Amino acid sequence: MRARTSSPSLTNMAGVLDMSQYTISREVDVNLLDCRTAFSGLTEKEKHYAHFLCRASWEGALICLLQTSPESPGIFLLLQELFQEESVEELKERVLKSENGPSKEELESFLIYAAAFYGNVGNYKSFGDTKFVPDLPKEKLESVVFSSKAYEKNAKRVEQLWSDCGDMMYSLTSKSRQLGLGEQGLSTYYSSNCTKDDAELAQEFMKEKDIETYNTRLFKEKKDGQVTYILRIASVATTAEPCPEADGEDKVVTVLGSHEFKGCTFRVERGDYSGLLKRVVENLEKAKEFTANENELSMIKNYIYSFNTGSIQAHKDGSRYWIRDKGPIVETYIGFIETYRDPSGVRAEYEGFVSVVNKEMSAKFASLVSSAEQLLPELPWPPAYEKDKFLRPDFTSLDVLGFGSSGIPAGINIPNYDDIRQEEGFKNVSLGNVLAAQSVDKKVTFLSDEDQELFTKLKAASFEVQVGLHELLGHGSGKLFVKKNDGTYNFDIESVMHTETGEKISSWYTDGETWYTRFADLSSSYEECRAECVGIYLCTSKEVLRIFGHEGTDADNIVYINWLNMVRAGLLGLEFYTPENNKWRQAHMQARYVILQVLLEAGEKLVQVTSIAGSDGKPDVLVTLDRTKIESVGRPAIGNFLRKLQVYKSTADYNAGRALYDRYSAVNEEFLALRKTVLARKTPRRMFVQCHTSITGDNDVRLTEFEASPAGMIKSFTTRFPGEDSVLEELWRAEMPYHKL
Repeated sequence: MRARTSSPSLTNMAGVLDMSQYTISREVDVNLLDCRTAFSGLTEKEKHYAHFLCRASWEGALICLLQTSPESPGIFLLLQELFQEESVEELKERVLKSENGPSKEELESFLIYAAAFYGNVGNYKSFGDTKFVPDLPKEKLESVVFSSKAYEKNAKRVEQLWSDCGDMMYSLTSKSRQLGLGEQGLSTYYSSNCTKDDAELAQEFMKEKDIETYNTRLFKEKKDGQVTYILRIASVATTAEPCPEADGEDKVVTVLGSHEFKGCTFRVERGDYSGLLKRVVENLEKAKEFTANENELSMIKNYIYSFNTGSIQAHKDGSRYWIRDKGPIVETYIGFIETYRDPSGVRAEYEGFVSVVNKEMSAKFASLVSSAEQLLPELPWPPAYEKDKFLRPDFTSLDVLGFGSSGIPAGINIPNYDDIRQEEGFKNVSLGNVLAAQSVDKKVTFLSDEDQELFTKLKAASFEVQVGLHELLGHGSGKLFVKKNDGTYNFDIESVMHTETGEKISSWYTDGETWYTRFADLSSSYEECRAECVGIYLCTSKEVLRIFGHEGTDADNIVYINWLNMVRAGLLGLEFYTPENNKWRQAHMQARYVILQVLLEAGEKLVQVTSIAGSDGKPDVLVTLDRTKIESVGRPAIGNFLRKLQVYKSTADYNAGRALYDRYSAVNEEFLALRKTVLARKTPRRMFVQCHTSITGDNDVRLTEFEASPAGMIKSFTTRFPGEDSVLEELWRAEMPYHKL
């Protein structure tokens, strides 16, 4: 491991803080997200549609800065100042000539920090939620800033930005090291004085007032002993007057204003992120002119209404039209979507993506959809726990043209609204050029030489199968038991039995209650675990393997590598566990660790995790999986666990679900010791440079690609966001008082 003598020396109760966990390695891979072939196949109308949707997605992505940390918007503005005035090469040449400036290696570390900041749209890792800081002393970075052409041109502005964010950029206090709530970490979904109790009280208030959580933030004010909670709703409209841009009745106005609730005042406001959402809407208005059909037009109209007014109901309606738009050439989804980063698990990060269909791979997923009704009965729960009717979704493989958010997934199952998913349907998306960029080209840690060779060869193909099953039959399966407001149930309360107690069902969701609100902070990881279990449980199906083109020995190897990948990922998950506060920071990796524990508990030496000495003489770990016992030992163990996950989810039994999940999430002394080796041998997570679209003077849409390097990442963002952003800066400075640490 490279010595980091130049990094700040911080300590905690365990001793010296390992700075490698909070910096970005210079060995990080940077990949171009290639979409030229897919883009070139579009018509001019489709290219214009895709372009304006990309602009809407990226303009809104700046919201992620405000959703991440108090300093993220300021760091973005500072980086933009530096790199818009001169190229990376020009800055390098200038800085390396300066007296008392950074070394060449230190300057490279700064450029990697800048690239990682852009790639994560903030200074916390999108995968793991830990803060990362520049891997060079603060005074060296300051010399870069003050040697720049931007400083020569406007010293006062650059000094102000550096003053406002420089210290916080480097801060690694116990609270700021990771995202969380109260003493558990930092979150700008809430003011810095909010606690878990405040968040839970707000949740009760919102349920009573029938206010959706996805596009909200919670700020707390205390004056003269009186507490006022400010509930902010994201919208272009900033007043309680009906929104003049709303195409129809503006119902959000009915909940705005002050409300008394349990001895406190809740003031509901809208206009959060207003200026940025206005730019989103402007581009959606332009995209509207290039829609291919009425479903796309109605979808965009509802999104515009939602962003203008703050109405989640309108976004749901837009999602309904999106589901009906089967097999579009240009696929998109936009809004406040995923709740992973909210410590309470109910508020959603902004996300917008635009992609182009990959017809060859989509044909495989279409075959999987056609077989779904035959595969669902194989899942290990009684028919009563499955939806009354399988709602055949669209399932396509797409090449990403633009993904504006803090991170890019490999697959997506949306919308996340329970009422739509249960009764109307959903879509599955596999992001083909993301999967292609995930190919393994380095030594694979913690596996034998023989397993490494097979793993390298089949990782991409096996992951393709896992993603398909995870999204379609993982997230797409299972029924939620609901008692409706009229007293009726969506299940037979007299005959449906609880599989774990043998008694009648005694708990359920009430009308309007969702999986996310009932299971809150547990919901994301628990659901990812359920979907991952479905993937490995069903990947042994010969029919599934045949659909993806695998038969005979090849099929057996795909199953083995898929299970081995899951087991190894469970060990790697330890990187995303923080012993100091017993907190998991990444939903998927916690889920995979849980699965590893389930398989270890199955016994019979199905899985073994052994501490060994590595070829370099340093501590290492060997993970082995007995492939002959996957069907006889592994699959029954996963089936038994998966059934419990589904039953507790179906019956809204949070307490039983929490107890089960916490038991397998626990990290004992043995695995705490293994965690040190995992951290010592971890490899940096790769970054993706995305293309940019623009309109030429001839009204053609041009696709611009960038170098797969930190300089290319930086160039992509200065191209995407030219000039100063007074709107972002105004929003950032206005909320500074709420985020004092």
